[in-house]
Amino acid sequence: MSDINSLPREADDQRWADLLSPTRRALLRGGSLAAALAASGLAGSAAAQEVSAPKTTAGKSPWGEHTDLAPTPRPPNVRPGEQQLPALPRAYTDIESYHAHIYFDEDNYHKAALIRKWVAERFKVELGDWNLEPRGPHVTPSFYFGFTNDLLPIIVPWLQLNSLGLTILIHPNTEDPRADHLYYALWVNRSQPVNAYGMKNPGPNEPKVEQIYPNTHPHVELEGQRRG
Repeated sequence: MSDINSLPREADDQRWADLLSPTRRALLRGGSLAAALAASGLAGSAAAQEVSAPKTTAGKSPWGEHTDLAPTPRPPNVRPGEQQLPALPRAYTDIESYHAHIYFDEDNYHKAALIRKWVAERFKVELGDWNLEPRGPHVTPSFYFGFTNDLLPIIVPWLQLNSLGLTILIHPNTEDPRADHLYYALWVNRSQPVNAYGMKNPGPNEPKVEQIYPNTHPHVELEGQRRG
């Protein structure tokens, strides 16, 4: 038999057609793939190599068997006291203060440091420590400052214009800290996950609402105050 690689293109195509014809007949007769390839003269080629079956690992899944048949559970209500729609809206006076959480990472921490410096120079707020690891419901490094309600119409637009592109969470402080973080929040720039589903309401001997104790001494005049 001549070398198939030395044949012209047309003869090459015809030769392959001739070789495949007995292969197909062998398969139709119920022969194995190896027998069919042997009949075609290709048993020694790469096409004749059997595909190995996928390997399976011994043991059982920790999730059990037939999890695809398990019913879909309904998550528990994450807003205490709201088993049904409320009859009346909540009073805005339930908000006693606000927190602003500035999120950062190793690539933009210098921006967070500059915002922190600017805030302390211009606003009388409660400035918290640096959280270099996730803390509480916050899943990335952050720092926070707390402020009273009267500063809200000033601090929100100030942060919008001076966020330096960082993600900032602004939330009220009410008797429901979980809802404060999950449902009553405002975001400057992109939002990100907040792991607040496990937050509990204050205990019997704790204040019903987290208190704010300003600890900064502003000494820089706020930009824009002289306008008008």
